[in-house]
Amino acid sequence: MKNIRLLLKYFAPYRWSAIKSIGYNILGGLFALFSFSLVVPFLKILFNQIEVVPHPGEFQVTFSYIQEFFRHYLSAFIEHNGKSGALMFVVVIVIVASLFKNTFIFLANNSIAYIRSCTVRDLRRKLYDKFLKLPISFFTDTRKGDVMTRISNDVQEIEISVIASLTMLFRDPMYIVIFVIYLFVSNYQLTLFAMVLLPISGWLIGRASRTLRSSSLHGQDNLGKLLTVVEETLTGLRIVKVFNAERKMQKQFAAANERYSKIFKRVTRKYFLASPLSEFLSTIVLMMLLYAGGTMALKGTGIMLPEQLIAYLIIFSQIIQPAKNITTAYFSIQKGMASIQRVDEIIDAEEKIVEKENAISKEGFNESIEFRGVWYGYNSEPVLKDINLTIRKGQTVAIVGKSGAGKSTLADLLPRLIDVDKGAVLIDGIDVRDMKLKDLRYLMGMVSQSPILFNTTFTENIAFGMDTAEKEKVENAARIANAHDFITDTEAGYETYVGESGNKLSGGQRQRISIARAIMANPPILILDEATSALDTESERLVQDAILNLMKSRTSLVIAHRLSTIQHADIIVVLDEGRIVETGTHEELVSRSDGFYKKQQAI
Repeated sequence: MKNIRLLLKYFAPYRWSAIKSIGYNILGGLFALFSFSLVVPFLKILFNQIEVVPHPGEFQVTFSYIQEFFRHYLSAFIEHNGKSGALMFVVVIVIVASLFKNTFIFLANNSIAYIRSCTVRDLRRKLYDKFLKLPISFFTDTRKGDVMTRISNDVQEIEISVIASLTMLFRDPMYIVIFVIYLFVSNYQLTLFAMVLLPISGWLIGRASRTLRSSSLHGQDNLGKLLTVVEETLTGLRIVKVFNAERKMQKQFAAANERYSKIFKRVTRKYFLASPLSEFLSTIVLMMLLYAGGTMALKGTGIMLPEQLIAYLIIFSQIIQPAKNITTAYFSIQKGMASIQRVDEIIDAEEKIVEKENAISKEGFNESIEFRGVWYGYNSEPVLKDINLTIRKGQTVAIVGKSGAGKSTLADLLPRLIDVDKGAVLIDGIDVRDMKLKDLRYLMGMVSQSPILFNTTFTENIAFGMDTAEKEKVENAARIANAHDFITDTEAGYETYVGESGNKLSGGQRQRISIARAIMANPPILILDEATSALDTESERLVQDAILNLMKSRTSLVIAHRLSTIQHADIIVVLDEGRIVETGTHEELVSRSDGFYKKQQAI
């Protein structure tokens, strides 16, 4: 029920379309019943059993009065136009009724199509918005292929298995109710007998679909693993080829593919069981009704006349297809519930980085950044331990230490990519957790160790995150980052596409575009996380002067190993196992004979 409520929540904005669909389906069902009920007068005309009714009596809102009125009108029509004319009259009425029925079916399906497309659109948008809000740690612990599966295959499964079934659920129950009411009025004894048999059929179908949901959930999980193998192969294709690991990756993919294939076959087999099973059980019910009704007609008691039995069975047969549809819809919904559950896991995932209701607005940086008694850990394992550090406006502070010492984690705390477990990070005395997220992040620019570019133009990558991109400012940022020359050498210049993740560029070129992006944003605080580590000697020479000039007018937090990057820093902070073990200028730290900084040969 929880998953159904989740889905109904997305339908809520389109409730009027749902109401219209139900209304159209009721009208369609009434016209369908009217056309099928004309079988009785058709057969009576054919077998010369029309009774002359001189007057239907006083008007009454009853089924018997409607029958008497129709008999009166039909007998009068036959008297004036003959039996052939009466048959033609019935045929024309059936055709007109069928036209109205199918028109209303089209209008009902059109309303459902609108709900279907809008709901899937909203669901994908909500998932994508959630991805943007979730903390970095969520995606560290989750397979990328599994995340991609949820926004693509799982949403598609919801559309096909659940939302598509709404057409049946909004239409077929209406038809069944209308037809069953008619059947009760026609012969309540026979209809009660049918009502006893149908729940037994439903129980058997329910047992057959019981394991479908768990199998579907298992299948979607394995599809996520399969796509993870594909994503890792495409990302690391160069390494796969160089190390002759094609055969290994083929075996890994084949194993994942085989697992998914087996589960998919099992799920599909159970799904396809729905239609034949429901049809077989419906045939049993229909034949039992035929026997019971035939026995009544043969007795000649007047409870069930032959032509009434034929009409009864024809109308009852019209319940079979809607009942089959509901059964198929039930199987589909059970199959799709696994996907709803997986999507729900993302939507309900905890947003650890949230903005307070009355968050403080801050437009500039005036005095200092302070790390006050900061502790942070991954999976209860401390990475930063009691960090106390003050960075004054305009200072360049370098963070050095061995791999795993907590350097990048310390930098991630500043723009609130993660939040401290204990202590506080303050800007101008304000806890970053009390500030508006947009205001906080507008104060900062970041150049990461692995340059991240998007599959768009140089211009859009450099001006990323800005509403407008003035050509002069983009080119100026590229010149400062020493990227202008190689950009203008390309065929379309600044409008050249860089490829997926910038794969059309060298490592040094990608990093210079990343640096140009930080320059373009013009933030007062700059975070350089191993910003020159991906550059060759020539590229480093081109970029280093620009970085140093850029840092003169900004407060900079630099994480680096190379001496050329950190020797001009105002303060060098040495981290070891999550603690600050030394601070000072390059000259001060080198002068300490037994200092930790001096012992690091990598610096």
